[in-house]
Amino acid sequence: MMDTKIMTIHGRDGVFSCEEEQALQEAGEVLRSGGLVAFPTETVYGLGGDALNPESSRKIYAAKGRPSDNPLIVHIARMEDMAAVVSRVPEAALRLGQAFWPGPLTMVLPKAERVPRETTGGLETVAVRMPSHPVARRLIACGGGYVAAPSANLSGRPSPTSARYVIEDMAGRIDVIIDGGDGDIGLESTIVDMTVDPPQILRPGYITQDMLSEVLGQVSLDGTILTADSGQAPRAPGMKYRHYAPRGELTIVSGQVAEVTAYINAHAAQDQAQGYKVGVIGTDEALAGYRADLICSLGSRQDEESIARHLYGILRRFDDEQVTRIYSECFDAMGLGQAIMNRLLKAAGHRLVELDSNREQ
Repeated sequence: MMDTKIMTIHGRDGVFSCEEEQALQEAGEVLRSGGLVAFPTETVYGLGGDALNPESSRKIYAAKGRPSDNPLIVHIARMEDMAAVVSRVPEAALRLGQAFWPGPLTMVLPKAERVPRETTGGLETVAVRMPSHPVARRLIACGGGYVAAPSANLSGRPSPTSARYVIEDMAGRIDVIIDGGDGDIGLESTIVDMTVDPPQILRPGYITQDMLSEVLGQVSLDGTILTADSGQAPRAPGMKYRHYAPRGELTIVSGQVAEVTAYINAHAAQDQAQGYKVGVIGTDEALAGYRADLICSLGSRQDEESIARHLYGILRRFDDEQVTRIYSECFDAMGLGQAIMNRLLKAAGHRLVELDSNREQ
């Protein structure tokens, strides 16, 4: 195990103290020399390496225990830098960048020759994003301008929205962890494939299909977003493998509030009788009706941004509390709810109970 240096850098309003700037320059040098740095973004924490160095990408896969065919996202700090990592920049991609960058949007484009296949998971396309977090953008600039970064967690576990969970998963595995506070959004970026017509959403996120359609017109949706993983090689991060999963067995329950509450309480009592520690993921509107060892609210159903922001933290808390059986309410798969359900279904291994149809999947 290596010694991992922990740096605290917040960059209030995008302004860095002399000490913070010095630390960022040091972290940037780690990236330039082939090392790994975990850093905050507005979505979740990223695990960064030099995107143009194949050895750095191999180190990222090794640190995470991540399959090497799962593509990494190349993070840039300036719009003009996109042209250096893609072979062609379509006019539609420029329009999306102008509308949503910096921000939680990733575009898949044909890769430039200089981008190694180790970074793209063996694909001839590259995923590119420009984060809005000031620490992320300054680190990218200090690190050479092109930082490959998946989420900074062990593969399969819930993505970290605070530095404490990055430290839990990555201390001893990487060179530097930058503590920049908690993420604002809490779910990974929206990924849009710009190599097809019409453009296609490969992973839903804060930037919704309706928001994209306002800029581009027709935008399609990959059919596997809310279904079980296919056997095909993933075209973007998070498409093929089980992700975001707590250690306990997670089941999502869909139906009317009273039916969902009754189902969860009955199964929780059975699980407790067998010695399991049971947790429930609910919302403010239904929380008082549940009976379990640990009951956590994601917020109000009327506030999807709160639900998205708190999801991974609650999954991590269940791990902290050694919860072994987890039940969650279901959410509408529209707008931001589509991203929430995408993450929940992957975390549950698509274990979904649909009470309305009296079917269990």
